[in-house]
Amino acid sequence: MTVTYHGTTILAVRKGGRVALAGDGQVSIGDTVVKAKATKVRTLKGGRILAGFAGSVADALTLFERFEEKLDRYPGNLTRASTELAKDWRADRFLRRLEAVLIVADLEHTFLLSGNGELIEPDDGILAVGSGGEFALAAARALIDDDRLSAREVVEKSMRIAAEICVYTNNNLTVLEL
Repeated sequence: MTVTYHGTTILAVRKGGRVALAGDGQVSIGDTVVKAKATKVRTLKGGRILAGFAGSVADALTLFERFEEKLDRYPGNLTRASTELAKDWRADRFLRRLEAVLIVADLEHTFLLSGNGELIEPDDGILAVGSGGEFALAAARALIDDDRLSAREVVEKSMRIAAEICVYTNNNLTVLEL
């Protein structure tokens, strides 16, 4: 599942009991690159949860705060925290206006959360969002069965392929792994 926002590519890959999450560093306004080394992925809860965003930075930061509140309320339960945030996001007038999408992951689950109330866990363990998301997703699906590659290596190679194709994606990657 991909949701398009120009200026970001976020990719999560689950393989071999590991999960890797990467974001490119490019921030664009229209056709202009305004920053090349932004960080769009982070760890939460002492490094036990990975999270990345596509969309408005201010909106994403608000969602990260709300998500961390849910994680505090439901410690160790990514599924419940994600479900509760998705419900709030769909029902709350303020949150519904936020223009961002989150990918969150722990060692057991990977979810896409959106303002439409979507809470999606992929069948194949691969999720991508952003303007280069379709390219990164296709590359990851092509590489996932290569037994020589770890989750991190699949993410890195896939993001580099996306950066070669998408003008809104660069090679300044931040890669996190559990």
